[in-house]
Amino acid sequence: MAAQDATMYWLSARTRNDLFLLYCFTDTGRPTADLRTFVAERSARIADLRVRARVVPGDLDYPSWVRCEFAADQLVEHVLAEPDWAHLQAALGEVLDTGVDAAVRPWRLHVFRGIVDAPGQNRAGPVLVAVLQMSHALADGRRAAEIARALFAEAEPEDEAAPNSVGWSIRSATSAPVDAVLALPQLPIRLVRTALRGYQAFRAQQKLAELTEAGSLPSPGPDFPPSLVNQAATEADSAHQVRMIVCDSAALRVPGRTVTVVVLTAVSLALGRYLDGRGGAVERLGAQVPMALSDTAMSNARNNYRSLSVDLRIDEPDLRRRADKIATAMADRRMRAQHPLLGAQDRVTSIVPAPLLRRDVDRYPLAAVPDSIAGHTVVSSVHRGPANLVFGGGRVRFTGGFPAIGSVMRLTHGVHGLGETVTISLHADSATIPDLDAYAELLRTALDETCRVLK
Repeated sequence: MAAQDATMYWLSARTRNDLFLLYCFTDTGRPTADLRTFVAERSARIADLRVRARVVPGDLDYPSWVRCEFAADQLVEHVLAEPDWAHLQAALGEVLDTGVDAAVRPWRLHVFRGIVDAPGQNRAGPVLVAVLQMSHALADGRRAAEIARALFAEAEPEDEAAPNSVGWSIRSATSAPVDAVLALPQLPIRLVRTALRGYQAFRAQQKLAELTEAGSLPSPGPDFPPSLVNQAATEADSAHQVRMIVCDSAALRVPGRTVTVVVLTAVSLALGRYLDGRGGAVERLGAQVPMALSDTAMSNARNNYRSLSVDLRIDEPDLRRRADKIATAMADRRMRAQHPLLGAQDRVTSIVPAPLLRRDVDRYPLAAVPDSIAGHTVVSSVHRGPANLVFGGGRVRFTGGFPAIGSVMRLTHGVHGLGETVTISLHADSATIPDLDAYAELLRTALDETCRVLK
């Protein structure tokens, strides 16, 4: 594994950080046994879905990927007390509180059958909801969408006997103890290389500061004081909850602005009003927005993105100007995030000896909320392509996704396009956001208001 991916794997032992990709299909009534057979046969032809992690004893080296076969329990059918959308959303909250062990199998498919009153334009007949749960060590949001597309594509994928995508390396059939023995001589070499690259990173930081001061490069993203939606809750009080707003993509298209900017503008309205209504108004509001990097940025990593800190400019009352300022902030953050000098720290991380990185992951204070944070919420946006996916003979209707919540981000937003639909998915902690329906309604209103004004 690359260091970034191993970090995600080790973090999964301390917090829920799996990816959850939801796809809603028309339910044709095909038996679940047939669905399991289909998944077994299809996954056998997708390289990303036939591996598991192998841990090196003592974490003397990074975990590696080894081949494995599909197991029947990787497809789980959930039977609800009532097969309606409200009960589905409640069940999804429970699913999001689970984690896969990548050392056993790094993915699982949850299936819900015969669900009525699903949202969206085409509401005829019951739906089949499939949720692909995936270890974050295996993929980031963009790569996970590609894996899901291969699983549900109408056409059979080419057999990936020889994986050709980035971030792929399968360890040969040596044993884990042998891996540990082979790693020992490499530790002092890695330490020396880490020191050398650390100095290079220090020089890169100096150069970045010079370019920033000269005005040649945008400044780093701002920090914000925590708000009411950034309060850590105890395990006893916490429960995952989700809501989904399914939109016609045409309704969110505004000339000259991306869907991401439109949604960020709406979130600025809704979250600001929500905090004000709970007596926790803030002067500044920010969001963390993950941005995919080019495949060459971290060529051997499956997690290839940076999080941008974006000021939502709630100080600007004019929505048109607010959207313009958010778009400008996004462009500035992207420019800085893509600068080659910023990759110097990544090159340090990529060769840090595994025991040192594992120690840092174990010691990171996940339960603490710092005095300043990079954003009050997450808005993760991925377009998942055309709506030509099929499962159990049923056509796909829409997709959704739920960025993980943590000690700081207790409310997150997923923005996922598929064909002519865009779904805004909300994922929240019930102890910190006890009235998610109220926030969802504020966001629906804000989306309508934002689109009306910007158009």
